[in-house]
Amino acid sequence: MTRPWFDGDAHALAGAIVRGECSTVQALQRTLADVDAMNPRLNAVCLLRPDLGQARAQALDAELARCRDDAARDALLRARPFFGVPLLFKDLGPAVAQRDLPSRLGSRALGPHGIEWALDGALAERYAAAGFVAFGRTTTPEMGISASTEALAYGGPTRNPWQPDHSAGGSSGGAGAATASGMVTIAHANDGAGSIRIPASACGLIGLKPTRGLMPAGPLVGEGWGGMAIDHVLTRSVRDCALALDATAGADPGAPYAAPPRPPSFAGLLGTPPQRLRIALCNSFFEGDAVHPEVAAAVDAFARALQGLGHTVEPARPGFATLDVVRPVMQLVATGTAMLLDALGAQRGRALDEAALEPVVRGAWRVGREISGIDYLRAIDALHRLGRQMAAFHERFDLLLTPTLAEPPATLGRFAMGNPDFIDYRLGPEGLWRYTPFTPLANATGAPSISLPVALSPAGLPIGALLTAPFGADALLLQVAAQWDAAVPSPPRIAPALP
Repeated sequence: MTRPWFDGDAHALAGAIVRGECSTVQALQRTLADVDAMNPRLNAVCLLRPDLGQARAQALDAELARCRDDAARDALLRARPFFGVPLLFKDLGPAVAQRDLPSRLGSRALGPHGIEWALDGALAERYAAAGFVAFGRTTTPEMGISASTEALAYGGPTRNPWQPDHSAGGSSGGAGAATASGMVTIAHANDGAGSIRIPASACGLIGLKPTRGLMPAGPLVGEGWGGMAIDHVLTRSVRDCALALDATAGADPGAPYAAPPRPPSFAGLLGTPPQRLRIALCNSFFEGDAVHPEVAAAVDAFARALQGLGHTVEPARPGFATLDVVRPVMQLVATGTAMLLDALGAQRGRALDEAALEPVVRGAWRVGREISGIDYLRAIDALHRLGRQMAAFHERFDLLLTPTLAEPPATLGRFAMGNPDFIDYRLGPEGLWRYTPFTPLANATGAPSISLPVALSPAGLPIGALLTAPFGADALLLQVAAQWDAAVPSPPRIAPALP
């Protein structure tokens, strides 16, 4: 794998295009060359539409040519902070439905062409308005129900660009690998139980799961997985994370939730450090089980860095067990998966071929069908109770600090989707919950949560730390992230070139 042609963040690339250092067409061509060079090794990009991107790039270059002076170009960049930046959409999620970019959802059952979208999602439209050039899709585990992207539909696993025998995370694993390798400067992702933050940690990136209701989900659906799922991006910089939120946040018409209040500009707050915060450190499973010692050491070092910035960090636990969170979350995941698979069959006029689904997905379909309406509402009620408990916890602590993952990135194959028992795969003694105990909490409560790349393991694998804030406090997370990122040396955001 060669080094990428551009190693800055996405907004820096937009600035270079607007200043005339390269055209949008050239940026796309160079990006496509990087994908061509790197993707055979990583298997992160599953659909390419260079023609679609080329037409969009040419239109943007024509728009830029109409700017008569520097003032006009500066105004254009303020209005469209990602002008000309190539963007990959995840191969999952109706918020980024696009008529010219079909989705396979990581599934062989949908055939080689997948879902042909009848219209564009609200989020896809907002990305276009921000100046992005959509040109393809990234890989995901089938139906997004794993924390490792190893879908059979794509012919093999998605590999971590830091070490290719390790997982890039999931379910936005392709987005993580594409961004961390340098194929793209930023990538769309979504998060239903950690699917932005897990690959952020595994690939050494910044990943924010926004507050429930802050991002558009429609018009094709009202919510995903009982309100747990939400979209955003994986980035190399805090700045890109905030600018993308500025460009896309806000409920779309008919949304089931009102968007929480937000500042005039998230990015505009990055230069203002937060006031002194009281941060709870839970560097273990919620019930006290130990995490991997390399992870514990990295999170302890991050906690000391926050103390050095003037914040108070003290040990504390939220007061519930890890499975109290993960069990109802998985009930909603199973129910949502069953609903989706049934709906896909109905749209096609015939049931999906279960034999074409991976065993874990077949198991989730069965579990979801067996959950009664009462059991579903009990799971929702359990999530609401967690939300109340965390609201009380945040009366004492501004933020909760945990690891993002309990271990460094897993080796490929460990969480491949061959187990037909969905409950055992997720909740068994060797299940995914032992690897990802922390991320589902914010999906359960709707709170914002950000994974930051704080260290490399002795083997050279990224380790992330997770900060979770009260409902609606996305700006606070970004301020703390920017304060840390400006003051504390951290690992590079692009993996070294592989031999």
